[in-house]
Amino acid sequence: MSINSFDSRGTLEVGENSYEIFRLKAVPGTEKLPYALKVLAENLLRTEDGANITKDHINALANWEADADPSIEIQFTPARVLMQDFTGVPCIVDLATMREAFTALGGDPNKVNPLSPSEMVIDHSVILDVFGRADAFERNVELEYQRNGERYQFLRWGQGAFDDFKVVPPGTGIVHQVNIEYLARSIMVRDGQAYPDTCVGTDSHTTMQNGLGVLGWGVGGIEAEAAMLGQPVSMLIPRVVGFKLTGEIKPGVTATDVVLTVTDMLRQHGVVGKFVEFYGKGVAEVPLANRATLGNMSPEFGSTAAIFPIDEETINYLRLTGRTDEQLALVEAYAKEQGMWHDPEHEPVYSEYMELDLGSVVPSIAGPKRPQDRILLSESKVAFRKDIHNYVEEQLPTGAAADASNAVADAAKLSFADDGAVNVQSAALGAEGRPSKPVLVKDPERGEFVLDHGAVAVAGITSCTNTSNPSVMIGAALLARNAVEKGLSSKPWVKTNMAPGSQVVTDYYEKAGLWPYLEKLGFYLGGYGCTTCIGNTGPLPEEISKAVNDNDLSVTAVLSGNRNFEGRISPDVKMNYLASPPLVIAYALAGTMDFDFETQALGQDTDGNDVFLKDIWPSAQEIDDTIKNAISQDMFRASYADVFKGDERWRGLSTPEGDTFAWDEKSTYVRKAPYFDGMTLEPAPVEDIKGARVLALLGDSVTTDHISPAGPIKPGTPAAQYLDANGVARKDYNSLGSRRGNHEVMIRGTFANIRLQNQLLDGVSGGYTRDFTQEGGPQSFIYDASVNYQAAGIPLVVLGGKEYGSGSSRDWAAKGTVLLGVKVVIAESFERIHRSNLIGMGVVPLQFPEGENAKTLGLDGTETFDVEGITELNNGTTPSTLKVTATKENGDKVTFDGVVRIDTPGEADYYRNGGILQYVLRNMLKS
Repeated sequence: MSINSFDSRGTLEVGENSYEIFRLKAVPGTEKLPYALKVLAENLLRTEDGANITKDHINALANWEADADPSIEIQFTPARVLMQDFTGVPCIVDLATMREAFTALGGDPNKVNPLSPSEMVIDHSVILDVFGRADAFERNVELEYQRNGERYQFLRWGQGAFDDFKVVPPGTGIVHQVNIEYLARSIMVRDGQAYPDTCVGTDSHTTMQNGLGVLGWGVGGIEAEAAMLGQPVSMLIPRVVGFKLTGEIKPGVTATDVVLTVTDMLRQHGVVGKFVEFYGKGVAEVPLANRATLGNMSPEFGSTAAIFPIDEETINYLRLTGRTDEQLALVEAYAKEQGMWHDPEHEPVYSEYMELDLGSVVPSIAGPKRPQDRILLSESKVAFRKDIHNYVEEQLPTGAAADASNAVADAAKLSFADDGAVNVQSAALGAEGRPSKPVLVKDPERGEFVLDHGAVAVAGITSCTNTSNPSVMIGAALLARNAVEKGLSSKPWVKTNMAPGSQVVTDYYEKAGLWPYLEKLGFYLGGYGCTTCIGNTGPLPEEISKAVNDNDLSVTAVLSGNRNFEGRISPDVKMNYLASPPLVIAYALAGTMDFDFETQALGQDTDGNDVFLKDIWPSAQEIDDTIKNAISQDMFRASYADVFKGDERWRGLSTPEGDTFAWDEKSTYVRKAPYFDGMTLEPAPVEDIKGARVLALLGDSVTTDHISPAGPIKPGTPAAQYLDANGVARKDYNSLGSRRGNHEVMIRGTFANIRLQNQLLDGVSGGYTRDFTQEGGPQSFIYDASVNYQAAGIPLVVLGGKEYGSGSSRDWAAKGTVLLGVKVVIAESFERIHRSNLIGMGVVPLQFPEGENAKTLGLDGTETFDVEGITELNNGTTPSTLKVTATKENGDKVTFDGVVRIDTPGEADYYRNGGILQYVLRNMLKS
């Protein structure tokens, strides 16, 4: 209950209903704030307790200095928590384990429950084993249940055992699309109070809801667990970048093109740790689905949130998606009462200002390995030919090799070269200097064809980024129709994927009569889930995979997702490109990235005439007309009428009962978490680090995709060895993500990405290091070395470069780090979420002194590290720097002051307790 220092508590009458609200008008200065900060101001007013949240905090926000660097800490209490199953399962595992720890320390296990509404959407587990055929969806769901039955039983138990926890079963849709279409409230109502819907989620793309005016962002699973248990999120009042939108999108330009343009602009501007807020007259011209697409990409440009204020378009979308008239009236009345309704004539005060004329946006893609690496579609072929040199070994074939290349060309009569022929020269560097290595493939199902560098091996319409957006989804389907009517077809080597974000997409495809055209091109329904975007692409056809790997071909993936980091999409694919859904289909028709859509024909029609992309691209008017005729409110209401009930498979799962979970010691999916083992009521004092060894020496832009366990489990790796030892057949390995509830698998998959470059080793990729517990420090799996170090009582350190931990908000990137025995990570700079997660698991994040890094300091990873000054935290203070001493093998010492990135008092409390969960549990016991 708020102590209400500003006398802001009052009532809001909406129709026949009355709600308690906390009026911002009671606090002078809030009227000039950006929308997002008004939401935070209301949050503080409503939760003011005089201790953690005080009158001074509220005044600090009301008197926010737009130009100042963030320095004032506030406590933000989210209204609800959103989870997907990969990151959500460990949350529920930890809650179940907390119940047992709570009991062991004398508490009542039933007291451990989410205190905020918490909802999980199971969407990350479906793998596209089957594609391009009518039964793909059914077969993939069947396989999903076979692989994940243990996890799903556990989640069903959690849904019954915990109050305020709900699960949206598999096969429903993608978490963020289900969120904006159904779960998001815009304005919450709870216990008679009305207040802005705010939500943190265990997936960085939680920001998709920002398009709906819902403030929130992705947090690590450990922060989400704390929020579920009533802990506020500690944060500094951020800088807010005002992003003014003007003009209108031109015909032929998609929402994806706008998103990639904005991502490029904001990455260049620098928005890490800041809020981005869209405003101006152009906002009204941006449909809600496009706003959601922009919000979704917030992690890709690095901002904490990328929000649109509530306006008439928000209300229209809520109406379309089946929200009640009562809810619509409340959202509008509340937003207007609190000054949160977007007024295009009013310009709030912002820290920084940017502007985009939507009419200036042109078609784009991004790749081959980062979302911010935007390429104009008109220059995509040139860019590919430039980038391909980084992915191949260029050697001119001679003698027998040249003869073999020539023979392949003669046999296939197929090529990606502009002149339509393959010759000895193009088999090496191509007529225009492009590396080329044509390989004849004889596939029993797909016939004979030639694969070369740049071949599109995967074309995936996937991920919440775009599949929530009817304009690009309808556009893709209309393009497919036009292509089929012209007699075009997808190339036989392309693995096609259609994974919509919700069942509503299927409904409007069927009503518009467009499914048959998509299926004719191989884009059959494969599942409702994240699929390609998170690496659940499934295996490529065997003959294609063999040809790629035997010949070291650099093939490509084109996907309509938001992530294209190295090694993420498929282990067989080196280059990944983000594109709009219509362009995904266009590239499936082209079959290669070495293609210019303006000058090269996609094929010939039935009369032998060349067909270019412009000939099959649907008009904006046709897309709009189809949307109006094919999408209705009834579709959304029908799809979500009984959304938590699930299908017969879900309802038929046998589910254990009881307040605490009955752990199965034989389970390879769900195991009791180790974080509370030996925990005492009072924390032990923190200690300095002595004699630490380097587990990994890493470069710039090491992402949580490089650190966190994800993707398929490769035979022979430590994770596979563990499964082998537990009797799991290779065909049942499943993915690392699906086994996030088993810490034994996840430890073994940490720092195991096939593209990780540990500079302790020369030219070796993957999860390897040097083990200095052995004579000479031989090469070893990182996990195996960690076991030896921990057995010897040797702490570990990781050295990193710039933007360490960028990417998804993955709790296991931090959990795996600590379980490997790492006590400190020293990097040039950290991405926000991973830095916070490291502290939440009891790991110290340090930064090298300004302008310094491992290389400039002469560190090569063979040193022994001492870190002094940590013990100051025992006195209730956080030192600004710690003394780091690296001792080389010859006795020479390198000493520097590492900048402590424990940024707030709350984070210091977490670290002193050994982690955020231990802090929460001890506080629950004390209260």
